[in-house]
Parts: sequence; structure tokens; C-alpha cells
Amino acid sequence: MRNVLSLFRRASRRHPHRPPNAGWYRSESCRPLTAGQIREQQFHQVRRGLDPVEVHAFLHRVAAELANARRDLALTTEKNVVATDLPAALRLARAITRALGFLPGVDGGGTTVSAEDAQAVRPR
Repeated sequence: MRNVLSLFRRASRRHPHRPPNAGWYRSESCRPLTAGQIREQQFHQVRRGLDPVEVHAFLHRVAAELANARRDLALTTEKNVVATDLPAALRLARAITRALGFLPGVDGGGTTVSAEDAQAVRPR
């Protein structure tokens, strides 16, 4: 029976032209995906393919997660930049206070405590 069915099959089932990396994602050969690229991705329709509505919903879900991840990365990077600029900000604040002539404790880095407050602090 298999021999009879093989008569009705095509001689060769070649896939249409594929990319050189056979469709596999490799970070060194591809640019990072953007949310727009994921949303605009098109799939070939096949006879027994996937439900297009489900594929569309999944693409939008992945795009939203990617956008959130990139936003979080940008916020984290911004916070790291702020943290690295802290010494420069302190130098600027000290220069301003010296120029304006107030808050001398900021320049010296010292604080004073009243006698009442000092008595309230007890070693444990």
C-alpha cells in the first residue's frame, strides 16, 4: 500500500529558499529583535498549520514582554549611571555650598550632636 501511495507524492519536497542560517537565531549574526519586528512577523500558511489567531496573540504577547524587558533594562542602566555620577554630584554640592558660604558641615563631612541626644544613645 505504501508503494501505491508513493506514486501520488511529489518527486521532491523542497522547501522555499531559507536564510543561510536555516532560520535559527544567532546573536552574532542577527540584530536584536524589536517589538515592532515581532508584531510584524508573517508566517507562511500551510495546509495543516497553526491557528493564525493564536499565533497573532502570541506575537503580541512576546512583543509586549520584550518591550517591558528593554524598558526595565534602560531604567536599570539609567540608575547605574546616576550611581556612578554620585561622587561628581557630591563635589558639585560642596563647591556650591563653599561658594554660597552656608552649611559648613557639608564641606567638612562632620555633624554635631547635642548633649541631650548624645546621652540618649547607649551602647547595647
